[in-house]
Parts: sequence; C-alpha cells; structure tokens
Amino acid sequence: MKKIMQIFFLLNITFVLAQKEVSGVVKDKTGNPIPGVNIVEKGTSNSVATDFSGNYKLSVKEGATLIFSYIGYKSVTILADKNIIDVDLFEEGGETLKEVQIVGSRNTKRTVVNSAVPIDIISVKDVTTQSGKIEINELLQYVAPSFNANKQSGSDGADHVDPASLRGMGPDQTLVLINGKRRHQSSLINLFGTRGRGNTGTDLNAIPASSIKRIEILRDGAAAQYGSDAIAGVINIVTNDNIDEFTGAVTYGAYNTDARGDFSLGTANTKDYRLDKNGNGNSFGKNQSFDGGSVKIGANYGTSIGTKGGFVNVTGEFLNKEKTLRPGFDFRKGFGEAEILGVNLFVNLAVPISDKTEFYAFGGSNFRDTDAYAFTRNDGERVVESIYPGGYTPRITSQINDNSIAAGIKTETTGGWKWDLSNTLGENKFNYDIKGTINASLEENSPKEFNAGGHSLLQNTTNLDVSKNYSDVLSGLNIAFGTEFRVEQFKIFAGEEGSYATYDTNGKPIIDPTTQSAPIDPISGEPRPGGSQGFPGYSPLNEVNKSRTNFSLYSDAELDVTEAWMVSGAVRYENYSDFGSTLNGKLASRLKINDHINLRGSVSTGFRAPSLAQIYYNLRFTNFSSAGATEVLLSSNDSPVTKAFGIDNLNEEKAINASLGFTANFGDFTATVDGYLINVKDRIVLTGYFDATQYNLGVDKAQFFVNGVDTKTLGLDVVLSWKKTINENRFSATLVGNINDMKIDKVKNGDLDEKTFFGERDKAFLLASAPPSKFGLNLNYGRKWFDAGLAFTRFSEVKLLDYQMDEDPEDYRTSPSETDAQVFANQKTAATDTYGAKIVTDLTLGFKLCKSLKLSVGANNLLNIYPDQQDDWVEAGGYWDAVQMGFSGAYYYTRLGFTF
Repeated sequence: MKKIMQIFFLLNITFVLAQKEVSGVVKDKTGNPIPGVNIVEKGTSNSVATDFSGNYKLSVKEGATLIFSYIGYKSVTILADKNIIDVDLFEEGGETLKEVQIVGSRNTKRTVVNSAVPIDIISVKDVTTQSGKIEINELLQYVAPSFNANKQSGSDGADHVDPASLRGMGPDQTLVLINGKRRHQSSLINLFGTRGRGNTGTDLNAIPASSIKRIEILRDGAAAQYGSDAIAGVINIVTNDNIDEFTGAVTYGAYNTDARGDFSLGTANTKDYRLDKNGNGNSFGKNQSFDGGSVKIGANYGTSIGTKGGFVNVTGEFLNKEKTLRPGFDFRKGFGEAEILGVNLFVNLAVPISDKTEFYAFGGSNFRDTDAYAFTRNDGERVVESIYPGGYTPRITSQINDNSIAAGIKTETTGGWKWDLSNTLGENKFNYDIKGTINASLEENSPKEFNAGGHSLLQNTTNLDVSKNYSDVLSGLNIAFGTEFRVEQFKIFAGEEGSYATYDTNGKPIIDPTTQSAPIDPISGEPRPGGSQGFPGYSPLNEVNKSRTNFSLYSDAELDVTEAWMVSGAVRYENYSDFGSTLNGKLASRLKINDHINLRGSVSTGFRAPSLAQIYYNLRFTNFSSAGATEVLLSSNDSPVTKAFGIDNLNEEKAINASLGFTANFGDFTATVDGYLINVKDRIVLTGYFDATQYNLGVDKAQFFVNGVDTKTLGLDVVLSWKKTINENRFSATLVGNINDMKIDKVKNGDLDEKTFFGERDKAFLLASAPPSKFGLNLNYGRKWFDAGLAFTRFSEVKLLDYQMDEDPEDYRTSPSETDAQVFANQKTAATDTYGAKIVTDLTLGFKLCKSLKLSVGANNLLNIYPDQQDDWVEAGGYWDAVQMGFSGAYYYTRLGFTF
C-alpha cells in the first residue's frame, strides 16, 4: 500500500510539473476588456471564461494551443508558449443562434462594458470555489454591493426561506429570471423579522448553486422592459451549458458556539445549554463547541446531443444543515438558524432543429425539510404541566416543494428577425408540521404533533419575443417587441382539526361558544386556547383558491447614434384581471468620453402588482411581546372585517427610477460608480395591531395589508477592480460598496390612528431593510497550485426599535413639565437598539492537489464577530435582530472540489 501511495504521489507531482499557468486579458479593438470570452485548451474540455475585467487564467499542458472565442468576434488560435498572453478580438458577422444576451438589453451585440445601466456579472464557479458560502443568498450578500440577506429566527416561515433585498427595497421589488425567463415567487409571505415584512419574495436558495454558470444583476429599474416587480432591479441566473465535464464539490463546515457576551438576562451560554429533540426548554446537554454542522454535495455533468451543438446539462445537490442555538431569553430558548435537509435537481438542454432553429428546455425540482424553533412556553404560559412540566419550546417544521419547467423554440428568419416563443411553469408549495407542541384545550389528551396545512403559488408564463439588429443604421440599431400572458394561482389549504380547533371540556370542537366552553387554565384562570402552539393551523375558514391573469405588450429599441453615443428606450403595457392596467416607460443613454471612460444614465417609471398572497392571505396567530401573548387576526384584503376598518382594495405600487454613473478602464484597473434615486408610492406594508374586541371575532387584535407608505431612496453603488499577473504570481483586489438612504415621505393612514397603522417600530423595520452602507474589500493571490483569498466586509450602524415603544408613554415621563413630544423622545431613545458598525473577515486557502482535485479550507467570519448585544429582547426574542452579518458567529469549512 505504501508503494502504491508513493507512485500515486510521484504521478501527481509529475503531472503538476508538466502544467503551466497561462493568464492575460482579452480586449476589443478600442481597448475595452471583453467579459465572457471562452478560452479552451484545444483538443480538451479544459476551459475558462474571462471575468468582468477581461482577465483569465488557465492551467494547461506544455505545448498546448488556446482558442479564444466570443459571439460576434473572430476566433483566435494561439500557441501557449508564454505565461502571459494578451489577446485582441475583432468583430465579424458571427453566429446568430448562440449569441449571448445580457439582462437589461435585448440587443445581442451589447456587453456589460458598453451597457447604459449598471450590471454585475458574477461567476458562480469562481465565487463558490473561493468562499465557504453554501447558498445563493449567502454568496450574493458578500459579492454584490447592494444585495442583502440574513437568516431569521422566530419568524415562522421566514426561518425556512431567507428574505433578500436589492438597494434596500422589498424582497418582492426585485424580479428574478432564469435564463431570461420569469421565475415564480415563493408562496410564503413574511410576517415577522427585520427584512421583507409583508412581502413575498423569490426563493433563490431553491436553485442549486452547482447548476449556475453566472448571475447577472441589473441594478436599475426595469419594469418597462420586464414587467411587474422590477423596481429595484433584475437578477438573471444563467445555468450551465458545458459538456464533456463532470464537476462538483463536497463541503463540510460548522459554527463556533462561543457567542461572547453577558447573557445573564436569559439562558446560559450555548456551550452549556441544549434543547432536547422534543424541543423541551428545560433540558441541558453536554458542552458543544460547534453546532450548525452542514454537509453539501454538488455535482454537474453535461453531454452533447447530436453533432450540431446540442447538449444536456444535469445538476444534483444535497444539503444537510443542523440547527444553530444561540443565547436567548427564557421565553425564547430556541433562538438560532433552522435545520435544513434539501435535495436539488436541475436540467438544462438545447437541441438544434435546423441551422437556425433550436429547441431548448430547462427546469428543476427542489425539496427541503426544515425544522425551526418557535417561542418557548414556560410555566403559567398556557402549558399543560402533565405533558411538559416546566415548559417547552415548540418546533415549526416545513416541507417545501419548488418545481419549474420552461421550454421554447428560437429561430432566425432569412431577413435577420429573431423569434423566441416559450412557456414557463413554476409552483412553490409550503406545508407545515408543528412538532413538540400541544393543543392546550385538549389538555393531557393532546397529541404532540399536528399537520397545520400550508399554501402554494402556481405561475404559468407564455412569452413571444422578437428582435432584429440593423448594423447599417447609423452605428447600429436594435429593435425588439413582444407579448406575455401569465396565469397565477394562490392556495391556502387547511391542516388537521387539532391544529386549529378549540375543544370544550368534553373534548368536542367548540361550534357554539354560548353552550360550549374550553377547559380553564389552573394558573391564569383563563380558558385554555386551542390550536397547535408555536404555529396555529389553517382552518377551512382560512382556505383560499384564487387566481388571476395578466397580459402585456412591450417594445424597446437601442440606437448607436455614433460609436461613442448610444440611446435606448422601452415602453410596456400591462393589464391585470384584478386591478386594471399600467403603462411604463424607460429612457437610457451611454456616452463614450474616450477609450477609457463612459458616462451612463437612465430614467424610468415602474410598478409592482399586489401579490395574490397579499390580497388573500389570512391567519389567526399568537403574537409575543413584552406585554405577553396576544391573539391576532391577519385579515385578507377582501374580508368584511378589513372593509369595516376602512381599508381600501390593494392597488399597484408605483415607482420612478433614475440613475447616473460612469465606468472607467485603465489597463489592469476598472471602476464603476452609479448613483440612483427610487421613489415608490403606495408601498404595500403590514399595519400594526388594531383593537378588534368590539367585533366579536374571538381575537384581541386585527392586522391588514395596505398601500400604506411612500418612500424615497437615494444611493450609490461602487465597484473597483484591479488584477495583475507578475511572472507566475496572480494578484487581484476588488472593492464593492453601497450607500443607501431611505426616507418615508408619507404614511397613508387616512382616518385611522397613525401610531397603530404604521408606527415607529414598523417604520424602523422598513428603513432597516438594508444597512445605510456596506463595503467589501476582496484580496486574492495565486501561484501555480496555490491560491488564497482574504475578504473584509464592513456593515454600517443599524438602528431598530424594540417593544418598549409599545409600552405606556407615561412610564418614560421624567418630570411633570415635559411635553408629550419630549416624553415620546424619551421613550424612543429608551427603545432604540443600536447595532454599531462591524467588520467581518473571511479567509480561504486553496490547494490544487492534481488536475482533477482541489482542496479548500477557510473561515467565514474568521474573528467570530456578532452584532452588538441588546439589553432588551428584540423582535425574535434573542439578543440580536437579523441584521448585518447575522447571529451565528464564525463558520469553519473544508471543501474538496473535483473536475473530470
């Protein structure tokens, strides 16, 4: 065995020594770098694409030949006889079917470099091999300047699907595309937590990272081009199309449990405190230095179909992530990230039908079984002592199924018109099982587990897109037009009876409260509540099956007036079957000052239609605050209860976007700086809790979705990049940053009390959708078989308001002479939770063991930084809100990547 290992080692050394590292930059005839150029070692599947700055690096055999190719440019073949090879590509007629189209433009000749709007191109392969991030939201949080996402805790369904935002807007104000086709949203609506309250976003983590070739982020309003939701921008995920290559990785990592703080107000340090498998909050286990252990296995393989460029590419992923547990107060002993068991499959294929016609299809299936802790029930808090002596912590588990399929035909006529007809079907289904719980009205006869029902969203979109490029009109004209028809369906389905019913003393469901009564709690003296504790089930009264249709027409054009000046415009008409029609437009321009600097800007109108979930979602639930537990009815927008409070029908959100910026390229250095303005009228938000006792609804409070506020956001995005190869040493540095300032211009409370309608706490949560600033510095070094990355991310100060804002203002009066305004200021100061600015450090080290294997080790949040600990409990019942870098601490990982 020893001799075999020695031979294996010598073979690897021989192979590594026979390799050489080739790097350089690819530019066009004007000296601008070209991103996305394909470089392949002739006769092999060994290839790489240039990055945003046109740079590339590739390990090849001695004597290898490289082929440089990009759509619209002549291919170049060069002998790799040097370590640094810079290449200039020149335009030609090029291919047509396989031209690359970037998000934000329907002109297949347009590149990121000469676009009129800011676009980030993120190579997922590069990012995943140089960091320990295992989900898409985590990846984008640290590489995209204005993207923000955090894990939640104590937020019901949001513990299982991470809400994310772009430029501080809501999760549903960013449109997501897959290969240019609209992606369906999640059926989940976020009710708690610091980001996305009252919003329904797209579940990016349902898409396997191993299936993604690149992610394009258009940081500009684009509703006039793509329709509803594209207020903050558009995220387009482009999936793998490579062939004859089997790639993947196995990753394991875990979190450091040392939260470092004074947790005397709550539970002990998490090294000493553990919840048992049933969620009982009075169980202590052995010391644990690490938790949240995760195993991720991903693999991707592609093969050709026929001999004319057809392919099929298949990806599979498996993720098993354990819970984290961090210190919380006695009523929140299960504070931490949820457990996830997930399986992902994605397929992408294309089959040429003729020389200029192609059939394509892509789709995937994602299943996740998740497990998160709800709020703890202690002695005297509706606990059945015979079942859970001393109290317990229920668990909210969910089964999430996310499936999609798209298919279409692309063709080009002899006259140069490109046609693309497609249909995309997607569905998200969310089912809840509440475990380690009880229905207190059943007392000692209560089961400990209930199926609580759930919700689903189905979306089917049919598109026809037509475009043509006229190279002989001035310096180039591209026109495009098309139509879209979309059907959406939202459902709420009921759980089992015990998850929602209240039972009488004979164990029968209470139908007539005048003749039936629930058992009396011996401690509180109040009737025992019904429903599964932790998350009440959906009843038949909550059930919904609603649908709507949407029809749209669009047209856009891009004109290169000269080689230096480009202008573009777009207009889009949409008609919804439930609220009516909208018309939106956009103008954009780019001016080339010289070979190194471009100016660019845009102005547009936009909109977002209210989601079916925002219109029809309804639920009765228990809200925990410093005042105790409160029964709340979240009433649907079409309910008579909603109308009784004077709440109007939901209408679309309306936006005006403007941006102005520049790009610069000086050899190895590139820069993009873009300022933006986003004005949104009639933003849909969740109100506070109105007194509902006079309506005999069986609840204390009522809550609603409303077109409640107008906001104005000013911001700045910065991306600075430098790359240089010196001898065999590869250096790079990238600074990405975002400054974001949102103001609430108006609260549209009508005749309702403003403090209840959308009070100070609600305003603070909306304004904290993104930190006022976030900057990241990424430093990378590579030489032969070794590479290293060091990243610093600075999150600015964030301020939120805790539950002290809901207390009696008179408790904060310091003298009889104080005015009400002064008392209010005292209360707001006391309730303010300030999270000071923090810097997070990530480190990764990579070792290429041989041509096929690479070992990476590293740490996210190397120095184990947490947001500042708060003295008063926050929204989720812990010592921290879901802000900045989150509340799980340092994460250490190792990954073995393979390519065959």
